[in-house]
Amino acid sequence: MFKSGVGFFALFGLGWWLLATGGLGGVPGVTAVIVGGAVTAGVLLAARRLPAAAPDGSLSPARRRRFHQVNAVQWLLIVVIAVVCARAGAPSLIGPLVAAVVGLHFLPLVAVFEQHRLRVPAAALVAVGATGTAVWLADGPDTSVRLVAGLGSAVTLWATAVWTLHGIRNGARSAR
Repeated sequence: MFKSGVGFFALFGLGWWLLATGGLGGVPGVTAVIVGGAVTAGVLLAARRLPAAAPDGSLSPARRRRFHQVNAVQWLLIVVIAVVCARAGAPSLIGPLVAAVVGLHFLPLVAVFEQHRLRVPAAALVAVGATGTAVWLADGPDTSVRLVAGLGSAVTLWATAVWTLHGIRNGARSAR
């Protein structure tokens, strides 16, 4: 589940969903948490039923090292973005900029995992980040910036999880 990336896509999708819906209170807020939790649980349960022929995620030491380097740079950039935006009095800009960084981090992972399909979420997340930044630059309300970045990123990551599951299942069927 996690070796295929599905678990990470699902759980990070939930995190983005909670960012998007975090300002909702009362029944809408509770409903949003339930919906996000249900989507994530559904994806994770589907991933548990992956066929035995699913890729095991084994990487050579060089690829594993590159994977860790890419993720270290991503997290370093996320921390820098959070600190700079908070100090600049623009905390609502953190979400869109982080979405763009997460999207860009998928590009070197295309080679690490030999998965050209990762270009799709890369492009989608960069577009989400750009759209959220545009809303911020247009003096849109913080809730709108958060909604654009969070909802767009959540949907992208959940869709990538489902797409990955579909690809694994189709690969297992064709291997039979």
